[in-house]
Amino acid sequence: MTKLAMFGGPRSLRRQDMTKDLTGWPVVTDEERQAVLGVLDGGLFTSNDAGRGEVSALQRDWAAYTGTRYCAAVSNGTAALELALAALELEPGDEVLVPALTFIGSAIPVVQRTLVPVFVDVDPVTYTMDPEAAAAAITPRTRAIIAVHLHGLPADMTALRALADRHGLRLIEDAAQAQGATYQGRMAGSIGDINAVSLNVVKNLPTCGEGGLVTTDDEELHERVVLRRQFGEDLRPGRERDYISRVMAGNEKLSAVQAAFTRRQLARLDEYAELRSKNVTQFLDRVGQLAGVTVPYCPPDRTHSWHILRLRFSAEALGHDDVHSGALRAVLHRALRAEGVPVAPYQVVPLPGQRAFQQLTEAGGLPWTLPGARRPDYRIESFPVSLAVIEDSLTLQRLHLNPASGPLLDRCADAFVKVWDQLDQLLPLARATEYRPPWHKAVRNLEETS
Repeated sequence: MTKLAMFGGPRSLRRQDMTKDLTGWPVVTDEERQAVLGVLDGGLFTSNDAGRGEVSALQRDWAAYTGTRYCAAVSNGTAALELALAALELEPGDEVLVPALTFIGSAIPVVQRTLVPVFVDVDPVTYTMDPEAAAAAITPRTRAIIAVHLHGLPADMTALRALADRHGLRLIEDAAQAQGATYQGRMAGSIGDINAVSLNVVKNLPTCGEGGLVTTDDEELHERVVLRRQFGEDLRPGRERDYISRVMAGNEKLSAVQAAFTRRQLARLDEYAELRSKNVTQFLDRVGQLAGVTVPYCPPDRTHSWHILRLRFSAEALGHDDVHSGALRAVLHRALRAEGVPVAPYQVVPLPGQRAFQQLTEAGGLPWTLPGARRPDYRIESFPVSLAVIEDSLTLQRLHLNPASGPLLDRCADAFVKVWDQLDQLLPLARATEYRPPWHKAVRNLEETS
């Protein structure tokens, strides 16, 4: 039996194995290079292209791909979500339901619109918003639900749609991690009243930097987004620019260079998704056979884009009730990293535990200090499922996005098997560890600055 790397043995994945042709993302080809050069030569650099440039073409392509009537390209995914909220014209102090387990970019746009984020715990299997918890969080001030398709798995849109309709709420998809995924035959980013995706360079559908897309079937909502992406000016094709700002708005346009790059990526999105799914499934099939490991689950009515792979570890399932699963996860983190497997946490505290939401001092306490607004429950212990998922899991990010990464994922699986074959050496370390949960540092830092 080969000695574990953390005890001086050879690494399962060497740095020289992580070549760009296997790990590079995004995959840049001559198609992207020629498209970018075409923009530089053509001179149409912004979204004000009278329907003739790459930004307008990307909007048409994404609308056609998702099966939606309208698409507006914007500067980034956070802007896409903020503009989607702006288009709904909610009142300051209104409440919006947001999952407690997601990236903070799902919640900051809510605050930017002077709306109050109300956090909702997640389902322990899909890690997306729990519809029952969402129903319990609704108050007379609730106006919208943001359904985040975390890690690339669509949320339970049937239940969330029914909940929204029952209470007269707007439903927004945050599909930043789920480009190409489907729910009951419909594309992610086409099901909500208005929907946002990110084109960040690490996403499944990337640009060469930042970008975002907003889709809807509602013409009025679409026009409100377009109006707000450049100073509130009406810049529809065929109109002379009058420099009149019709609403208070900033500048959140996408450049034609980024749009050209993404259009060529979109042309290969399904091809890459099929190859990625094959590679990831083979990896998860192997790792899922190891005792005490829970791999991601995809319900039969939807597909997964596999943007992030989250693995959970249970000491109890291994027959070691005396070992804390969080302590086991911490030791496995060290062992797998030593083997060269780039596992890492994804979020170390539920969103309500972030310092920004705990202190509520930015912008003079808005929106929580608005008349009639309230401060919801932001205690992290009120979100036990999110805490448990954070505590006992690690994620694999970006390594598997390259469609040629299959051999590396095989090596990663070999490393997992190697570590599991020698768990008897690691369990004593887990027992002896003075364990602190992942959110310990965030809470400590908050206490020190209070």
